Amino acid sequence: MPDSMQHAQSRLEFIPQRFNPVVLRLAQWLLPILLRFRLRRWLPAGISRIQVKNAEILAELYQQFQAGKIRFLMAFRHPEVDDPLCMLYLLSRAVPRVARQQGIPLQYPIHSHFIYERGMLLWAGDWLGWFFSNLGGTPIRRGKRLDKLGIQNARNLFANAKMPIAVAPEGATNGHSGIVSPLEPGVAQFGFWCVEDLHKANRSEEVLIVPIALQYSYVKPPWAKLDWLLSKLEADCGLPVQTIGTSEIANPEEIHYPRLLRLAEHLLTEMEGFYQRFYYQHLAAIDHDVETRGNANEMLMARLHRLQDTALKVAEQYFKLQPQGNFIDRCRRLEEAGWSYIYREDVSDINALPPFQRGLADWVAAEAELRMRHMRLVETFVAVTGTYVKEKPTPERFAETALLIFDMIARIRNNTKLPGRPRLGWRQALITVGEPISVTERWAKSQSDRHAARVGVTELTKELHQALEQLIKA
Repeated sequence: MPDSMQHAQSRLEFIPQRFNPVVLRLAQWLLPILLRFRLRRWLPAGISRIQVKNAEILAELYQQFQAGKIRFLMAFRHPEVDDPLCMLYLLSRAVPRVARQQGIPLQYPIHSHFIYERGMLLWAGDWLGWFFSNLGGTPIRRGKRLDKLGIQNARNLFANAKMPIAVAPEGATNGHSGIVSPLEPGVAQFGFWCVEDLHKANRSEEVLIVPIALQYSYVKPPWAKLDWLLSKLEADCGLPVQTIGTSEIANPEEIHYPRLLRLAEHLLTEMEGFYQRFYYQHLAAIDHDVETRGNANEMLMARLHRLQDTALKVAEQYFKLQPQGNFIDRCRRLEEAGWSYIYREDVSDINALPPFQRGLADWVAAEAELRMRHMRLVETFVAVTGTYVKEKPTPERFAETALLIFDMIARIRNNTKLPGRPRLGWRQALITVGEPISVTERWAKSQSDRHAARVGVTELTKELHQALEQLIKA
């Protein structure tokens, strides 16, 4: 955890995008190194090759964009922190290559502006803000309150910039290549705003949203490394270590699945006792039907959801928030509340406070950061299901689940949001570009009143979610 989070800070300033072609060239040149080697402890890296499907769709869209016929937004899946690097590969390598092969003339740069979450710079470092700004990135602070400046800048880029724009509509990584988390409605809203802005300016460009799926797999099944990781997690939890070599078993997934279940059950029991003993939380009874059916996975998920609810309530009680929405919504509201205690909007210069007042401000900031840790634990498992591994026991799904457990333990042990994950082997990425969704065709129907506008955003968000799901299933 950065030391800055333990002390009160001045308010978070907006970082304007300052696209610099030289920085883009440098990033493109360094891309093979960034994909393969870990330059920061929180970067998984280790991607040896990338396969792209349907890159010709983007090549044709860029041609139409540069001809002034369309505006488009790329909505890409966000399972891992590597995703922006894969998107850079898609635009800087795959699209120009297929454009040359098919004789599609494109102007340099084949790049995009992009929206990123302002809070990630608190964990990754200020250098990333400079880097993103020079690559054309624009930040938005997520939360209940609208970030008017961030939204207005992103809206302006979508309608008027010389490059298209990209955003991860899930809002955060979920650690699962095979599960699409609920999407933020803001992406659909940006699409409708862009049509509105063009209409007001008497411009005829069509507005499109392009779904893009990203998935990761291992070049070779990392069963031996998974055995090592599960043994480490068992030891960290105080469980008997069950070490099994891949040469001793014909089907390693049959051995590792019970180990994952045992780890999950042990961690749930430990955390349930932790919240009951030290936070005086009463755990609600599990639904009688779930207990009666006796399904281990179903019971596990019921306990996990109960624990997530309990952890969020501990933080919400401190910040005087009422539980509203799903787990992701509640995490966003808690993050905003915590930041308001750490990054003080009510103080113009935190360093100008008298020492006593500064001490009190630091005290409040440290307490807020502690309460936000409960929310971070919930974020780790927000996409976990009881059947993800069982329905398809691939080494990738075993690894994703085991690494989420590693993240949880590391965050508690080392007090960090971005633990350095172990490398389990070389990976490969699959990027699939979907058919563009026309926002323009849906805009007129959404203009009759506010209810129609809300329905339009909801339906477009649902359609985008379905498109992303179909791409990863295909």
